[in-house]
Amino acid sequence: MNISQIRQQSLITAIKTPFNDQGKIDLNTFDQLVEQQILFGVDGLIIGGTTGEGHLLNWEEHLMLIAHSAKQYGDQLLIIGNTGSNNTREAIKASKSGFESGMHAALQINPYYGKTSPKGVLAHLEATLNIGPAFVYNVPGRTGQDIQPEIMLQLAKHENFVGVKECAGNQRISEYENQGIACWSGNDDESFDGRHSHNSHGVISVTSNIIPGLMRKLMNDKSQGALNLSLQDFINWLFCEPNPIAINTALAMTGAVKPVFRLPYVPLDRQARQTGLDLLKAIDPKEIIGSNLQLLQDSDFDILT
Repeated sequence: MNISQIRQQSLITAIKTPFNDQGKIDLNTFDQLVEQQILFGVDGLIIGGTTGEGHLLNWEEHLMLIAHSAKQYGDQLLIIGNTGSNNTREAIKASKSGFESGMHAALQINPYYGKTSPKGVLAHLEATLNIGPAFVYNVPGRTGQDIQPEIMLQLAKHENFVGVKECAGNQRISEYENQGIACWSGNDDESFDGRHSHNSHGVISVTSNIIPGLMRKLMNDKSQGALNLSLQDFINWLFCEPNPIAINTALAMTGAVKPVFRLPYVPLDRQARQTGLDLLKAIDPKEIIGSNLQLLQDSDFDILT
């Protein structure tokens, strides 16, 4: 895909990375999840993002999963590899490997924890953009540093700049879109309004892991305001603890993945699971990924290092 084609993809799922009983990546289950995404009309995937627990994968696992996804699904879906890092050298090396294995675009983030100056943020992201087409990910709640508009305007001049996964709200999205900068909402609860009232290009979604068809409707149809309102409690529940804790728990509860967690993540407690179960029961079962909805007991979960 060229950059123009990439920008046409409105519903992108930050896909879950499932694990088997030994804590290794479960490729068979991963493929089943992806096939369901295709069936419900999702346009693309983020591989090894926050939701896909890329930060808990070693680079060998991470790049293997990107290569597998590109080979298996690159002709059907936009494949975006999360090859960003707070280490510029690692981001460059991983991005080169990702493009060599067939991904269409990278997801690049500003340095987190070891924060740098605004000039350093610009230099870091320009260095990663030099490798190939990329989405810039602005998520101040995780990095502790907002990528300011003056930096984004500079980045947008780069030939490999695709757009922004923006978590700073719809007002920021509206301002960027008015200046010709493509934006995808990083906040599922705001994504319907972002798409239809603030002109976003779409959403990079956690929620579409479990109800992709309904998220597809929200992105396609501005008359779905009632559906959007009806899903807000469920979407909020998916973020009741830091992502991906709730989506991991929910997919285990529907039987879509094995109830296996890698530390430091642990499942939602029983009370929170009951709340989620009640919310899921209010959704048409045909719209839910997984076919065996149940509460699960604490003992059903495996928590591994």
